[in-house]
This record gives sequence, structure tokens and C-alpha cells, in this order.
Amino acid sequence: MLDWLKNINKEYPDFWQAYLSKFEKKSKRYVVLCTETSGLNSHKDVILSIGAFAIINNSIYIGDSFETVLLQYKYCHDNGLSNEFIVESKMKKLGEPDAIKAFIDFIGNATLVGHHVHFDVEMINAALEKLECGRLKNEALDIDIMYRKLHDITNKQFSLDELCDIYKIPKSDRNSSSEDAYKIALLFLKLKSRLGLN
Repeated sequence: MLDWLKNINKEYPDFWQAYLSKFEKKSKRYVVLCTETSGLNSHKDVILSIGAFAIINNSIYIGDSFETVLLQYKYCHDNGLSNEFIVESKMKKLGEPDAIKAFIDFIGNATLVGHHVHFDVEMINAALEKLECGRLKNEALDIDIMYRKLHDITNKQFSLDELCDIYKIPKSDRNSSSEDAYKIALLFLKLKSRLGLN
């Protein structure tokens, strides 16, 4: 209760205020995202990379995409991890605060789409908390839940590779958040049309 009262007159950073102002109208844009993280604990682990593509009118817009490696040197140092992934990557590299600000600007009020997307959202929310911002307001769709709904399956979850096999989406040897986001986008378009979503 006191936390809620504290936040009533809180001055949020400009990028967050700009983000919040975008929700006055509904977007027709979807953003398919994938995060690569150091682990599965949103309180202890960090985002290592983000890949995302926009979908508008049932088309993936390659030019409307987001791809970055987050420079997490402190996390890697504190946990005795190698910086090899960060150094070798050809993707744009940003510190976590700049990467999160740029990503929030990219997604705007779009509906987010992912594979087990609620984990990605929680990781982004944890990064936003460090910047003294609120939580994401975007609607979110999960392709695993969409697939299970389509086939009335309640007792099993499906990996991204399993869904790609089912829909004959080729896998590549290159494993990256952008590569996975693109596969998720292809799966989403197939599932969206089968479920009759606009």
C-alpha cells in the first residue's frame, strides 16, 4: 500500500513517460521478441541479448527490427563468466540501461509475442525496475499457449524446436535471440491465421 502511494507523484524518466503516452490508442503492430538470458531467475539473472521483429498486416518487417547485445560486464565478472559471447558478437552492443531504453522506444504500444513470453516480459520488467520505472503495459501473446489452444492440449508445453518441427520451419546452426525471434514470428503468423485472429 505504501509503495503504491509513493508512486502516485513519482517523476519517471522521460523515455518512460513517452512510452506510457503511447497507450492512449491501440496499436495494430505486433512485436515478436526473444531474449537470451544468463539464467531463468528474473531477480538474479540478466538479459544478454534481445532480438525483435515487427509484424504489421500479417507481414514480418525486417527493416522494423531490434537487435542488441547487452554489455553485462559487471554481472559476468561477479559470477566468473566469460565475456566471449559479448566480445565476439557482431550485433550492436549497449549497456543495459541504454538497451532497455532503446527497446522500450522500439516496442511502443505494440502487442508483444514470444515463446514463453511472460519470462521475457519479467526479465525486461526487472531491468526496468533498476531504472526506477513501472512494468510493461503491453498485451502479450504466447505461441506455445496459442498452439495448445488450437489443439486443445492442457497437459504439455512445447519447446520452440518442437513447434518448428511441427510447422516445418527450418532450424539453423546459428543460435541467437534474433534468429529465434524470426522463427517465433513465422510460427505466430501460422497460428494467428489458424486461430482466426486479426
